Amino acid sequence: MSTRAQLDEQELGRLRADFAGWRIWRAVRRDGGLGEWVASLHDPRAGVEPTLMFPSAQLLREALRGQAEKASVRFR
Repeated sequence: MSTRAQLDEQELGRLRADFAGWRIWRAVRRDGGLGEWVASLHDPRAGVEPTLMFPSAQLLREALRGQAEKASVRFR
């Protein structure tokens, strides 16, 4: 496994640990390479959008934080 792939796997693990109410994975492009970072909501207390897709782990992390804030307002 390449260094980039190892770093991506580590980041995937961190995202999954930090946002347990979501299923998080990497989409696969037509050419077989890894594509978008994807999260689908499995716990309505964790967010409001059913699916999130972003080109980087950092953007997905920021969106997931925003979803947590929106969900906290809804469940006050």
